[in-house]
Amino acid sequence: MVSDADQVAELLARLRAGTPLVQCITNAVVTGFTANVLLALGAAPAMVDNREEAPVFASVADGVLINLGTLDAEVAQTMRLTAEAAGAAGTPWVLDPVAVGGLPLRDRVGAELVPLRPSVIRGNASEVISLSGAEGGGRGVDSTASTEAAVDAAASLVGRTGGAVAVSGPVDRIVDGSGVRTIASGTPTMTMVTGVGCALGAIVAAFAPYAETPADAAFAATAVLTIAAELADEKADGPGSFAVQLLDALHRVGPADLARLRVG
Repeated sequence: MVSDADQVAELLARLRAGTPLVQCITNAVVTGFTANVLLALGAAPAMVDNREEAPVFASVADGVLINLGTLDAEVAQTMRLTAEAAGAAGTPWVLDPVAVGGLPLRDRVGAELVPLRPSVIRGNASEVISLSGAEGGGRGVDSTASTEAAVDAAASLVGRTGGAVAVSGPVDRIVDGSGVRTIASGTPTMTMVTGVGCALGAIVAAFAPYAETPADAAFAATAVLTIAAELADEKADGPGSFAVQLLDALHRVGPADLARLRVG
């Protein structure tokens, strides 16, 4: 029987051989870090996020990330047009509903993007709960709910998109129509560097062209990032060096490292 770690290693090998072109409409705080994460992993980032070009680029990209982190009305329209173009072209796309829950613009935009059927929604528990229409209780980008508490909300979103939902936290939960998979790998230092969660959305988009299902892409991306984080934490002296070590770990992570994957 092939293990979860073996399946992830196979998908990682496909990704590195294919060098997927990943379009990122993401927040200004994390653009450079996200691009470097994709490069370290073996993907090709394309930060094409203007209204005129982004929808066109979505039809030639291998995967698309739409991240609501820094949002205004013009960016919101670009996101809607890009999601529509990705859907029409059959390009897998990932929605990261950053800080949805209690902020009117991003709540409205998130609600408008869900019916456009993202392949994967990736967020923390509070964001996922709020995006589903329930009460999330989040505090900006910080979750005040457990990933277990978000499973029903994630399943509700899966029913509306037909894809998968990855709920990030101390224990990550990947939900689709076939059930829930969990990953317990990772390190608390991941929460001390801006952009690690946002970068995970981009990694999911990089895996999506090679995975059999959206949930497989989310599972592989989460496994690779959390294990790379463990490797980075073993060499880092603090959050600053952790960010650098994480890029190095993503570049070198391989099957032997993935064998340490902890699943629930």
